[in-house]
Amino acid sequence: MDEQPPGARDQSADARSPFSCYRHPGRETGIRCTRCERPICTECMVSASVGFQCPDCVRQGSGTGHGPAANQPRTLAGGTVAADPRLVTKILLAINVVLFIAVHVKVSLLDDLTLLGRATYYQGGPVEGVAEGQWYRLVTSMFLHQEVWHIAFNMLGLWWLGGPLEAALGRARYLALYLLSGLAGSALTYWLAAPNQGSLGASGAIFGLLGATAVLMRRLNYDMRPVLVLLALNLLFTFNPWGGIAWQAHVGGLIAGTLIAIAMVHAPRERRTLVQYGTCALVLAAVVLIVVARTAALT
Repeated sequence: MDEQPPGARDQSADARSPFSCYRHPGRETGIRCTRCERPICTECMVSASVGFQCPDCVRQGSGTGHGPAANQPRTLAGGTVAADPRLVTKILLAINVVLFIAVHVKVSLLDDLTLLGRATYYQGGPVEGVAEGQWYRLVTSMFLHQEVWHIAFNMLGLWWLGGPLEAALGRARYLALYLLSGLAGSALTYWLAAPNQGSLGASGAIFGLLGATAVLMRRLNYDMRPVLVLLALNLLFTFNPWGGIAWQAHVGGLIAGTLIAIAMVHAPRERRTLVQYGTCALVLAAVVLIVVARTAALT
């Protein structure tokens, strides 16, 4: 196909048309490098003063500004572009798998780490909960799974959703999104579920990633139908008539992940860090407030 000079192209039409990333054939994208105009996906895009650049242009020092810092590759959300854009996702997946194996080697770990509101007889013995001061259960329960299908479903979601998000947000922002989504799911479960109802799983964090994916796709003007269908199916599964699912964790994670992602990808450049981490702090404050209020009601 003949190349046209940049000035002769209809840029608005280019932005709406799907192309394949020049570094990852098969990945459709509507984003082009502002320097060379080659199509780039979320994993390859580097935030520039205007639009996004491809890694090749960044390495060639064609970005704006002066000095190494000005040309340092940045993700869509302003994070540093890493050599392995899935490192945090791999670590989170490994933690879940290791704890899954540990739980089957030592079953009592379920009693020690599961989210539980108030002291009760669980698995045949007395067990204290969050209301008795074991707040760590809000975190440890995020990495526990008991059934093979449960961890398989969540880890597939983590791998499919986490990798692109980590590449687009950067490691620190992505990790904050994951952990706060999981904590929000745990807090809402602690608040609304029965005090003696045990809960575990990474579903709250995974739903946070799902909400963040929808926000990111909207930001990049991608086709929203696939992610909306996936979200609808997951919500249908969450509120199935057979029960057995802590829907509170799913809803809490989804809300937190969506709010944090909005701040991550829509924050104005001049106040980006303040808006991004300020939103994370507000979500964490809401989690703490919910936990403190519920604890006061149970004691």
